[in-house]
Amino acid sequence: LRLKRLSVENVEPGEMHLSHQARKHLKAQRGEDLISKMFPKHIADQLRQGRKPEPEKRDMVTIFFSDIVGFTDLSSNLSAEKVGDMLDRLYLRFDALADKHDVFKIETIGDAFIGVTNLVKDQDDHTRRIAEFAIDCNEAARQTQISLDDLTMGHVVIRVGFHSGPVIASVVGSRLPKYTILGDSVNTAARMESSSLPGRIQCTEQSARLLAKQCPAIPIAPRGEISVKGKGDMVTFWINEVGTISRKHLLPPTDSPPRTMEETAPEAQDSEAQNQDIEAQD
Repeated sequence: LRLKRLSVENVEPGEMHLSHQARKHLKAQRGEDLISKMFPKHIADQLRQGRKPEPEKRDMVTIFFSDIVGFTDLSSNLSAEKVGDMLDRLYLRFDALADKHDVFKIETIGDAFIGVTNLVKDQDDHTRRIAEFAIDCNEAARQTQISLDDLTMGHVVIRVGFHSGPVIASVVGSRLPKYTILGDSVNTAARMESSSLPGRIQCTEQSARLLAKQCPAIPIAPRGEISVKGKGDMVTFWINEVGTISRKHLLPPTDSPPRTMEETAPEAQDSEAQNQDIEAQD
């Protein structure tokens, strides 16, 4: 069978005919692009050289966690294909926002999205970046339909939490190496998300203090003292919500000792009372 000589006349419009070498190069380039997105550059370089990256300590990062409210019920009522489509549409928005705010995406686990700042590069405004990212993610979720085939199901609702503290960054595994962060700060950030409320952003006092310094324009409201699983009683704060006390009183200098519940009352109690009705419904 003799092949036709390629010319303008016999090549189908829109089709690109690549040589074997060109296809091989394109495939390799796509692999490089994927590695660059999954790992920081210096980690990716070490992996390409066949070296095992050493764990790295960062004294202060800000860690973001989010999940979808009612995800278990949604998974029961939707087919796996539709759940996957919903997550894909939502996390495409989140990925774009992560690029916008220069947030490094650690991973997605089911409906959970994890990101961090001041990890792969120095970012003096790392808490502000996470706070603005969180606010934008909340809005992006509100604009994401749960099902494109059934608009009556409404839009996605997320809960968000973040915390600032030290971590260890490490590559674990060899077959499918994974770049991750370890330490109690990760657990605390996760607890801020799990104890948050639908459509709201909760953070620790450490993060609230940093945010007040890095971006005074973002409103911070006291939630008060809550019981956090595995952490005990913690004073936490709502982000992008107006509180009833002044920022100066709410956030003393960062070298001040942690405050007790008595020091945050009675102002914080007013805010917590407003939350109880919502928590009872959740």
